[in-house]
Amino acid sequence: MPKIGVVDTMFARVDMYPFVMEAFSDMGWAPEVVRRTVPGVKDMPVAALSLIEKDECDIVITLGMGGGADVDYTCVHEACTGLQGVMLKTGKHVIDVIVHRNEAKGEKEFLDICRDRAYKHAINAYWLIESPEELTKRAGTGERQGFGNEGSISP
Repeated sequence: MPKIGVVDTMFARVDMYPFVMEAFSDMGWAPEVVRRTVPGVKDMPVAALSLIEKDECDIVITLGMGGGADVDYTCVHEACTGLQGVMLKTGKHVIDVIVHRNEAKGEKEFLDICRDRAYKHAINAYWLIESPEELTKRAGTGERQGFGNEGSISP
């Protein structure tokens, strides 16, 4: 049975963890899930590394949120760079789900983006572990998480 790590933050205004679990349920997938909550996005890399090395997770999904100020983009960038290091060190995927506060005009739209992005990335985690060919089928199709798909461009 696969073991999935999920890291989320106290800073986030939306608890995205239930959307991940909903996606797993809808896929009929019941992996063992280990959840860790940290204060903010810059704390996610060490939690992800611990989930892979100490808890022996096969993949980690990080659920983070950044504000709309320049400093928030810098913090998210630093966190994402750290998560890249975790992947290179461990050879395991970390699916990084980040939502910035200024991606939406209102709270309803923001909640919808959070749900869509977390849900779809949870499906991506499933495909990476259980059915990587599903990702290959979708290469070049312009699929997005958080918003509608862009679609492919034919030569």
